[in-house]
Amino acid sequence: MVIIISQIEGQEKTTIDLKANNLMRETKVLTIARLAKMLVDLFGIDDPFEKVGKHNGEEIEMYFSELDGYITFTLTSERENFDCRAEKANSPIARLIVTVEEEKILGVISSIIRSKNNLFSLMKLLKYIIPGKAKIKGSYIAAIKLVRCLMIGKHEVYSKKGGTFA
Repeated sequence: MVIIISQIEGQEKTTIDLKANNLMRETKVLTIARLAKMLVDLFGIDDPFEKVGKHNGEEIEMYFSELDGYITFTLTSERENFDCRAEKANSPIARLIVTVEEEKILGVISSIIRSKNNLFSLMKLLKYIIPGKAKIKGSYIAAIKLVRCLMIGKHEVYSKKGGTFA
């Protein structure tokens, strides 16, 4: 009887540990989504949103393999309507798959967000794509339009005169 009770306690502990790990991963993905939305709301630049064009209203999914979590971005031609959700997309036109270690995910996202919206910065993203740290499946053009909308490095807060982040 003692053996059966300890097995049940062991199963309950394992179940609680799994639920706690799942909650931690979901919280991290949700935090990344909220951070992206907040930074675009505060420091976003209207120009890349105006160039969304025919992809307006399309969903782009970002998948973090280490966290097993999704963020769905809906492209829009107006920055005020930019939104993202921490869930799997219904019908994404493109998928960005980030395969870096859990500790480096925020660094990768931060690097993308702090970049300037220009061709040179897009070329710098190849350092993630070539070694396979990030992959794009589906429409490359739509994925690039999303990344350009996320890039806020041209905002005056990042300039030497306007802020302290330069």
